Amino acid sequence: MTSTLIRGRPRHATSHIAVRVAHAVLGGVAGFVWLLLPGMTISAEDPVPVAHAGPVVVAGAAERDETSVTDLLLPLVAVGAAGVLAAYGYVRRSRRSRTRTTPGVVSVRPPVPTGGDLERQARTALVVADDSVRTSREELSFAEARFGAAAVAPFVRALRAAETELAAAFAIRRRYEQGVPEDEVARRQALVGVVGRCAEAGRRLDAETPAFDRLRALEEGVGEALEVAEGRFRELTARTGGAAVTLGGLGGRFAASTVEPVTGYLEQAKDRLVFATGHLNACRQTADAGDLERAARHLRAAEGAIAQADVLVTGVERLAAGVREAAELVPAALTGAEAAIAAARGAGPAGVPAGELRARIARAGGALAAVRRQVTGGSYDPLDALRHIARAVEPLGGGRTGVVSAAALLVARGAVGAADDFVGTHRGAVGAEARTRLAEAARLLAGRGPGLALADQLAREARDLAERDVRAHGTPYAGETTTGLSGAVLGGILLAEDPDAGPPASFGGPETRGRFRV
Repeated sequence: MTSTLIRGRPRHATSHIAVRVAHAVLGGVAGFVWLLLPGMTISAEDPVPVAHAGPVVVAGAAERDETSVTDLLLPLVAVGAAGVLAAYGYVRRSRRSRTRTTPGVVSVRPPVPTGGDLERQARTALVVADDSVRTSREELSFAEARFGAAAVAPFVRALRAAETELAAAFAIRRRYEQGVPEDEVARRQALVGVVGRCAEAGRRLDAETPAFDRLRALEEGVGEALEVAEGRFRELTARTGGAAVTLGGLGGRFAASTVEPVTGYLEQAKDRLVFATGHLNACRQTADAGDLERAARHLRAAEGAIAQADVLVTGVERLAAGVREAAELVPAALTGAEAAIAAARGAGPAGVPAGELRARIARAGGALAAVRRQVTGGSYDPLDALRHIARAVEPLGGGRTGVVSAAALLVARGAVGAADDFVGTHRGAVGAEARTRLAEAARLLAGRGPGLALADQLAREARDLAERDVRAHGTPYAGETTTGLSGAVLGGILLAEDPDAGPPASFGGPETRGRFRV
């Protein structure tokens, strides 16, 4: 301790004091000389005094006058030295305050984000992570078609891991929207958790991107990959025509509301195929010219459009199959619901007062009567009829098994599928709120328990919110009516980062999904 401290003060502090004293003495000397100069020159006739005359004059003056310059010099020197020292110290302190890097004096921690900042970060993270997962799933299908399931297995595992993280993020977000947790600090932590889960989902995909690119090797040649894409394109062209015929048959037999979930889908599918046509042709031309990097970019754009056209056509085909199945199930579901009402009259749900039970039975009976009138009155919506049947008997504790349960599952599956198709093909405009409800609906559907009715409700809400987002977003590149560019941007096929609509989205997370940019 004695080697480093002097009277409790660090040695470096003592050295600073010595330096300050030296500066003070220097300032005093400077002031002394400055004060002497007038006395040395004021009575001289020559501009420069004679060398030997200075001391004699001063000594003589001191003997003649007790109130000489010497008497006034010391106070003035002291004041001048103090002023010089104070000014010097102020400059030194100012300079240190500007350049100091000592932790604790100038904070090295970033500012704490506000609640609004965390909200925006969480919503953005969910959208980007969901888009990354969807795009990666789409491109994996092309890679698997060329190389087989075994070759893409590592990437499928990465995708599953990313999906798990994303599902957890959506679950946290859903609870947050419901007010859980209530504590403000805990709510901020929940949002941080959403961002963290999304970041991990993206990291899982980003980590596999180099290996995935080595597998596909598009920038070394697009020949076989282009053949796979063109094969799917030709298949979709044929399916689109068949789906149009099927959809027309549904419209003639059932109510107009039956086909509302897929209204405009075939037109959008054709729009995506037009976009794919242009990029498939450009891919072949640039490949023939030896520009393999640009050919790969065109191929990815075409693949994204083909994948979305497939989603749209499949959505029409799935709806048609679901409507036919629902129409066949309606009579049996009505019979099962009547049996559930009869059982409730004998022994209703535990804890329900008798008056409330009678009211529930009356409401269920009225709902079933309305469905019977629709079915026998002409055109109706079979899926909507099953929805009313399942909801009618749910408050009675019935419908959890048997035909009514099967009806509820069919309805929920159709609603979740329709919402997922819409979000996926309009992902360039759909926000986090719709995606969160859709994720919760999918979770409830996978459980296949008493939450099927809620799954159906949330899926329909998600679809409504997604349509609202699309209306608010508007139509990008509205003037491009012949190339399909507007639909490609709205569908997230192109990332819309540049004036020319940006690069095509590819397998990977936020760091790598736009790597095919110019």
